[in-house]
Amino acid sequence: MLNSKHTNKKLSQQKIDAAIKRLERFSKLTDSSMRIPFTQFRVGIDALIGLVPLVGDAVGVLLSSYVLFEAHRVGASKRIKLKMVINILIDFFGGLIPLFGDFFDAFFKANTRNTTMLKDYLMKQGQVSD
Repeated sequence: MLNSKHTNKKLSQQKIDAAIKRLERFSKLTDSSMRIPFTQFRVGIDALIGLVPLVGDAVGVLLSSYVLFEAHRVGASKRIKLKMVINILIDFFGGLIPLFGDFFDAFFKANTRNTTMLKDYLMKQGQVSD
């Protein structure tokens, strides 16, 4: 059952499933939508945007906030949202380090981590099916 402290009204199973599908598409776009030629490694627009010093990392935080917004909307606990914020901050500050940060952005994949964490949380709550 959804925690009513986090949502104004109970969301239907259909709406929760739709939110997870949106987040999975979003995470793929931002973290792993393009394969690096001659490798199996994938990057997304977050890593590409992160190549622009400071501004790119700030835009990445804004993009990552979407996952946090959806987590709040579907009733994730404060603990889960705090873990998401920590992942977003790790991604941001890791991305600020010259040169290393560009590689870090490609490997850390905060949006995928946060989407998976939210999906696992909702599965344990009985709110989403596998």
